[in-house]
Amino acid sequence: MGYVDVSGVGHTLSDGRALLTDATFRIGEGVKAALVGANGAGKTTLLRLVAGDEQPQSGAIARVGGLGVMRQFIGSVRDSTSVQDFLIQLCAPALRVAWAALQAAELSLMERDDEAAQLAYAHAITEWGDAGGYDAEVLWDTVTVAALGVPYERCKYRELRTLSGGEQKRLALELLLRGRDEVLLLDEPDNYLDVPGKRWLEQRLQETSKTVLFVSHDRELLAAVADRVVTIEGGTAWVHGGGFASYHEARANRHERMAELRRRWEEEHARLKELTRTLQQQAKISPDMASRYRAMANRLARFEAVGPPPDKPADQQVSMRLRGGRTGKRAITCVGLELAGLMRPFDAEIFYGERIGVLGANGAGKSHFLHLLAGSPVAHTGEWRLGARVVPGLFAQTHAHAEWFDRPLLDLLWKGAEDRPSVDRGRAMSVLRRYGLGEQAEQPFGTLSGGQQARFQILLLELSGATLLLLDEPTDNLDVLSAEALDEALDSFDGTVLAVTHDRWFARSFDRFLVFGADGRVYESNEPVFDETRVQRAR
Repeated sequence: MGYVDVSGVGHTLSDGRALLTDATFRIGEGVKAALVGANGAGKTTLLRLVAGDEQPQSGAIARVGGLGVMRQFIGSVRDSTSVQDFLIQLCAPALRVAWAALQAAELSLMERDDEAAQLAYAHAITEWGDAGGYDAEVLWDTVTVAALGVPYERCKYRELRTLSGGEQKRLALELLLRGRDEVLLLDEPDNYLDVPGKRWLEQRLQETSKTVLFVSHDRELLAAVADRVVTIEGGTAWVHGGGFASYHEARANRHERMAELRRRWEEEHARLKELTRTLQQQAKISPDMASRYRAMANRLARFEAVGPPPDKPADQQVSMRLRGGRTGKRAITCVGLELAGLMRPFDAEIFYGERIGVLGANGAGKSHFLHLLAGSPVAHTGEWRLGARVVPGLFAQTHAHAEWFDRPLLDLLWKGAEDRPSVDRGRAMSVLRRYGLGEQAEQPFGTLSGGQQARFQILLLELSGATLLLLDEPTDNLDVLSAEALDEALDSFDGTVLAVTHDRWFARSFDRFLVFGADGRVYESNEPVFDETRVQRAR
């Protein structure tokens, strides 16, 4: 079995800011530990350090056991990577090396079918078998059937971008949880999963004997799975030995103790300084007091050299002001609407001021529906229309904005766009600070954490003046505080909200629900429906 030991790890960003200063914790054999903290606190960076992608600038990390890693980007792959390539990337290094050699030998044999190429190919096949390649191919078949419903041979050349985010996640999780690695690092494994997928993940994590360190913002998953909670805040790490149910109380108590210790230190510091000043004045009058003054000055110097205990971490402040505006009574009307190949025709009316949750399994067409309402070209039949003064604003699930990647946040706000005005530097800094992004103002969008990118997208919705919010999994990357700030902002929003979500806590705040069923039906419900299974269609 395996474990992870992190000792005194420090990491400084390229702009000179200290992200981690003294992170220390241990994840023992078979433990399921949640790694939590505010967006941008360093959770993903710490996972990269543990995975060996980067070396710690100070401190040390020890790992025992095979290591399987799920990256944060899985679920948003939109390039030409095939299912086969994707599965290989998740395998152990020795298997990846053997695969690359086999592919090169096959290509060489195709180009020149001589004895040397044949011998090289035979050797590569042997190496592939010795590395466990044939066992891996059996596992891949099991994994693709479980995740996609089709055998490996039928889907291995399929491009990953044709899969939904949830299907990409499920494919990776099936492989890692069924594989040989004893230690798993999972960066937001529940993102893009529908509710049946989240419940499946909870059960599998509870059952596995592997050691797991995972990042998640889903409170129900955290409560169901985590038996340890590692918190990253103030550049350091601390561990709550209980589950998530008692975590908030433990954190509040810890902060209270830290504040009390800091207060006592400052009181003692003030007392020692006052004594030193008093003795200094007395030493000027009486030479007999000089030795006492020097002793007190040395004591003060030693006290200050040790330094104060760490102060309570500052609470993250996030304030969202989604305003909206009055629109016509019927905000959205759908008549016989059918998205090609995704669902049966349906009728729906959504009225001004309603909060509608859009629920259903992955692949049912929910995201396509929002993109259609936002004005994107989506193949469909039937009719749909927006009401008077309805201005749609879309929050995209995958943050897929290639044109923003290299541009700083201030520049994006300064230049504006078709759907929002430009913002001068003073106002831009003010609104960025409200969203907890003040320190990231000069950073390119592509360097932000997933949660910071999500908050910036919500900020742009605020500036756009949208009266219809189309939100595709808005809480997936948000930390708990940011998710609560979004919920409060939606409560005060003067307009209509449609939100695709698999967040069970978030979904319960909506008025009613539009459910995309596994059989292709789209129906309304007054209560959240979380048990729709994978869509029934040919693959």
